[in-house]
Parts: sequence; structure tokens; C-alpha cells
Amino acid sequence: MAESNDSVSVDLGTIYLGGKEHRVKTACGVVSVIVYGDREKPALITYPDLALNHMSCFQGLFFCPEAASLLLHNFCIYHISPPGHELGAAPIYPTDSVPSADGLADQILEVLNFFGLGAVMCMGVTAGAYILTLFAMKHRERVLGLILISPLCKAPSWSEWFYNRVVSNLLYFYGMCGVVKEFLLQRYFSKEVRGNIEIPESDIAQACRRLLDERKSVNVMRFLDAIDLRPDISNGLKKLKCRTLIFIGDQSPFYSEAVHMAANLDRGYCALVEVQACGSMVTEEQPHAMLVPMEYFLMGYGLYRPSYFTESPRSPLSPFCISPELLSPESMGLKLKPIKTRVSTC
Repeated sequence: MAESNDSVSVDLGTIYLGGKEHRVKTACGVVSVIVYGDREKPALITYPDLALNHMSCFQGLFFCPEAASLLLHNFCIYHISPPGHELGAAPIYPTDSVPSADGLADQILEVLNFFGLGAVMCMGVTAGAYILTLFAMKHRERVLGLILISPLCKAPSWSEWFYNRVVSNLLYFYGMCGVVKEFLLQRYFSKEVRGNIEIPESDIAQACRRLLDERKSVNVMRFLDAIDLRPDISNGLKKLKCRTLIFIGDQSPFYSEAVHMAANLDRGYCALVEVQACGSMVTEEQPHAMLVPMEYFLMGYGLYRPSYFTESPRSPLSPFCISPELLSPESMGLKLKPIKTRVSTC
């Protein structure tokens, strides 16, 4: 695929677990993109939540063998980091302009154009899900489908706005301190994962704490400010005609937001999966709960796990209507008791 574009440039960087980092220059600054896999395959782009990158937001999903085989067999993965959220990122200069949510969505278009990508599959978590949804609304012809985890679609409530202001002030005065980490872990994980006096904090939460230490507070503040000023996009959701699969943990602080979003999407194009005993970051906390719904979702595009599909797809995705039966609770794994996943069609 072509990598020549007057508006962008690239430096080939670090190798991450078989992926290569590309630093793409856009109108809103340089963006880090980690590319995994065969670039002749259809593209799946990911976008993480606040203060996270692909290592801290999607590693659990891609380390789940069944999910990894499904996704890596069918897609080339493009992990896009919010500005300043990539591994080893330096602090962003205070004089640099702060991109809006709209500007971050436009960055995605520049990244796709740089890599010569056409229509892509998108996967985002919370703030990242909002950016990808906004991108899909602005550039419908470039999005084949959305896989959204604990997504946002409304403007911040008063409680969220206040919470964000507290976090922003703490970041400004104290950096990535213990209190900020606690706020963020509450945003990401269920109570069981975070632990308490009687139950120790899980390995997932401890690993996340260590990764948060690497974030530069000014960079996190910039992304938080962009998300805190996001507009309500609920009214435009009906116009989205790409297939959308939404996952939400029943302990996520954004549970009602995800349900609201599902209710405002076209019923013929959306399925909602509720994961029990889980927080917002289903990709890390219960990635196995995503497998069966994703399998049926991707079947609508003619994509399968290797055990069912022996040749790697080399042509662009050609979506067709997903049969309603494929999105029924029975088909999507409601009876898999260890997963405890509740599913409803929107």
C-alpha cells in the first residue's frame, strides 16, 4: 500500500511484539501507530481510553488465544495512540494547540490516508470509542463496522465534568499521583479487580498502575480536556448505517451511556452485549466474553476463525446483512455460564 502523502511523514521506530511503530505527522501533531500483521489484509484500527495505549488497553484481548486467532487471521491491526500516549512519549509542549474531539477524529482520516487504507473496521474503548464513532459519522464511507467497548456518545454530565476537573487539577499540580491512579482504575475496572481491604488488588490492576506511571501528566490532561468538551452526538447515531457491536460491563460507570447509545442506533445495525461482573475495560478484564459475539458479528462480513476459514482474506471486506438470528442471545453465548454474558439486540 502507498505511503506517500504530502501532508504526512513517517519514521520507522520500535518493534513491539512483532508490530512496527510508525510516527505519522498530521495537522494536529504526530501520531504513533503500531502496525501488526499482513498489510494486504483488511484493516482493523483501535483507539484506547484516556491515559492508555494499545499495550494497556488491548493487550488482554490480543493475548487471549481464541480472540487473537480470530482478529489476526482476518485483519492487519493498526493501533492508534492518542497524542502523547504512546510508549516512551515525551511531554507535549504547552505551546502546542490542544486538539478537540473533532480534531482527533480528523487525525484518524489522515492516518488512513497515509497508509493508503480504504474502509476499515474500528474498535475503541470509552473515550476512544467516542472518537471512532465521531469519525464514522463524519466519514461514513471509510468505516465498515464499529466494535465499541463502554462507549460515550453524550456530552459529559455534571458529575462526569466535575470528576474530570478534579482529575485534571490533580494532574496539573501533582502529576500521575496515587489519587489520580485510583480515579482512573475506578473508570476502567470492576470492584473485584481493584480489590479492597480483604481482597488484594488483581494482577491486571497492578500492571495498569505500572503502565500509568509511564504517562506524562500534561499529555493525559490534553486528551482529558478534549473529551471533557465533547459534543453530544446522540442525534446523529440513527444516520450511522455501519454494523455496530457494543460491549458494556455491568459495573462500568458508563453503563447508562452505552445503553443510551444502543437505543439511539438503528435496531437493524446494532447489538448490545452486557458482560456481568465487569467494569468498562472488557478488553482487559474479561476478553474471553468478547469472542463469541465478535465471531458472529464478523461472520456478517464473511470472516471466520482459522479453524473454519483456511485462506487468509486478501480482498477488502464486503459486508452484508447480519441475520437477526446470529445476534440472538442463544447464538451469542448467553448460556455460557462461566462468561456470564447477557446479550440483547438493540
